[in-house]
Amino acid sequence: MTTVLIADDQPLQRFGFRMLLESQDDMTVLGEATGGSDAVRMTAELHPDVVLMDIRMPGLDGIEATRRIVAQGHRTRVLILTTFDLDEYAYAGLRAGASGFLVKDALPEELLSGIRSVASGDAVVAPGLTRRLLDAYVQLLPSETSHTPHPTPEPDPRLATLTDREREILTVIGQGWTNAEISARLHVAESTVKTHVTRILAKTGSRDRIQAVILAYDTKLVRPA
Repeated sequence: MTTVLIADDQPLQRFGFRMLLESQDDMTVLGEATGGSDAVRMTAELHPDVVLMDIRMPGLDGIEATRRIVAQGHRTRVLILTTFDLDEYAYAGLRAGASGFLVKDALPEELLSGIRSVASGDAVVAPGLTRRLLDAYVQLLPSETSHTPHPTPEPDPRLATLTDREREILTVIGQGWTNAEISARLHVAESTVKTHVTRILAKTGSRDRIQAVILAYDTKLVRPA
């Protein structure tokens, strides 16, 4: 049974989500939060598997609420709901530790599938869309100055334990390749790719595939197109 907390300041939106989720045999709604502060408090109390998090809420917004929920260190994962698929707030939500995002006009089956994916530890943002999102807001990443010489930076410690093959796969994950594409292009079994991805997430401390993509950008394994 997947447990869900709904965080949205619109009563009709919360009602619609609850009706949809409770129509499923494998989901139950633990509660409804009307704002970010409530979402943080209720997550600490109820430990839901997934929080459906609206971004624009009065008081504490969904981004800061996501950051605080992730900082609690529980297994709860956050699924951001936003109006536009290239909203800068969605990008900030991913940076805050959300496991993915969906647009609010997604089909019911897409929302249900997304919740199940997040609960199982997967990301719900398609790799190509993740790449497009990061490229669009790459100015938010740490910038480099090309005018002043600087020494070669020290290797990022998050990459230190990766094998050459794992580093290669992290790079192409950041480029938006799916497991099937990695399997075909690198001539390895898809089950082997999944094993590599699992090890990469564990070694780098990435919560899910989206966080691994962000890591690839942060460490300059992948650069904007």
